[in-house]
This record gives sequence, C-alpha cells and structure tokens, in this order.
Amino acid sequence: MIRFSATLLLACSLTLCAQGKKTIFVITDAEGVAGICRQEQTDKKDPELRQLLAGEVNAAVQGFYDGGADEVIVWDGHGGSSTLSVATIHPRAKLVIGYIGARYTFDRHYTALAFVGQHSRANTRKGIMSHSYNSLGIQNMLLNGKPIGEIEAATALAGVYGIPAILLTGDNAATEEMRAIVPNVETAAVKEGLQRYACISLSAEAARSTIREAARRSMSKIGQIRPYKITGPATIEIEHTTRNSLGTDAELIPGTKVIDDRTIQYSGKDFLEAWLRYRFR
Repeated sequence: MIRFSATLLLACSLTLCAQGKKTIFVITDAEGVAGICRQEQTDKKDPELRQLLAGEVNAAVQGFYDGGADEVIVWDGHGGSSTLSVATIHPRAKLVIGYIGARYTFDRHYTALAFVGQHSRANTRKGIMSHSYNSLGIQNMLLNGKPIGEIEAATALAGVYGIPAILLTGDNAATEEMRAIVPNVETAAVKEGLQRYACISLSAEAARSTIREAARRSMSKIGQIRPYKITGPATIEIEHTTRNSLGTDAELIPGTKVIDDRTIQYSGKDFLEAWLRYRFR
C-alpha cells in the first residue's frame, strides 16, 4: 500500500511538472471584431474600434483565467501594433507592442495560441474584409498549392514549436476556416458576413459574453488539441496585386522561384524554412 501510494504520488508529481505554467498567447486583429464591417472602421485610431477590440480581448483574457490560465500575453496584430493600449487591456494581461519577428515569439513555447477578431483568407466568399496579410499588396497566398491566410500560417508556425491553437473569434467565415484545419478548436462567431462590407453582428455585450465562455471552454482542451503541423518540404507562393510587380533581383533570393511578373515561390525543406525565406525576403 505504501509502495502504491508513493508510485501514485510520483506519477501525479510528474503530471504536474509536465503541465507547468499555462501561458496563452493571443493574436488580435480588427476585421473579425463584432460591429466592424466597413473598411473605414478598421483605422487603428478609430475610437470605436479600439473600444470594441479591447472589450473582446478582455473578455477572452478573463475566460482564459476562468479556465485556469496562469498568464495571458496579447500581441496587438493590427495597424502596426498600435490599436490596443495598456490603459485599456485586462489588468492581468500583458501586451506585446511592435514587430515581434518572423517566429512570432513562438520559440518561447507558449502553452496555447488563440486568435481574437480574426478575418478569413483572401477571396473567401462572404468573408468580412477577407485578405491574406496585406489586402493592398497580396492577391493570393498558397501553401503547397493550397490557398491560406493568416489563420493557417500562424497556426502552422505555432505547430512547429508544439503549440496548439485552442480558440478563434471572428466572423463565420473565419471560424469555418479555423475548424477546417483544427476540427476540435473552440470558436466564437460574433457576426455573419453578407458580403465583403456588410454583416449581421452581435451586440458588443453579447459578443463579449460569447467570447469569454468560449475562452473558458478552450482551456479544458489543452492536451486534447494537437498542434497543427505541416510535414515534409513546403512551398509558399505569393501572388502580388497588379500594382506590385516583382523587383529585378527577385530571382537572386536563395530558395525562390519567380513564376510570373507578380508571383514568387519560396521553398524549404520544411514549413519553417520556407516561411523564414518569405519573411526575410
């Protein structure tokens, strides 16, 4: 009996050690926030956007803490990282401001990744202001021939470091895009897209309540949701818009292939190598 108890105690101790500190890393954007449905509303200094985004971020942060998080770090991913403020975010949250590098600081090995206010990838039907990183500069982004956007790229990058995505909030199109790659992820759809600049939105209060509860639920899925990984060699193909022809020295970048006047392909032995070649171009 004593031997069994000691063994059980050791097993429990190892489990607790394996769990460690639960840190959630949150990527924010603007186009997926409730009530934001027109381009002019996404200006980083727009007071309504700043209020609505902060409200949804704070609801998610509270939900994570309700579910057992030890730390929540938020990266202001919209408008050059100058939309959120330390004066308005949740008092227990930490805010990352500015460029965080090609690896998104995932090499810190957070417990999980979450998205708040996220939009769908470029060319998504009924996706509110859908685009892939740069609506003016990028027409299409492909990963191994498949269209992707910020959701899949960031989720795959997190997967390189063993970090699972547990939550996404945004419009219907964005939540569907997330579930297509991580079926058991928690999502909170705060609006339905009718067309690019038209939507049916929840109220701010209802959106925050929905997000807080989804964030709380998502914490119980840590250990159940597997990191999303792209295996084998990878190619990232960027088709720029008509106003952005490639420079004359584009072919000189290692690991690249120019497809046409606006399209360039970055290759690597794995997703991370291809991604870094694209980001460090």
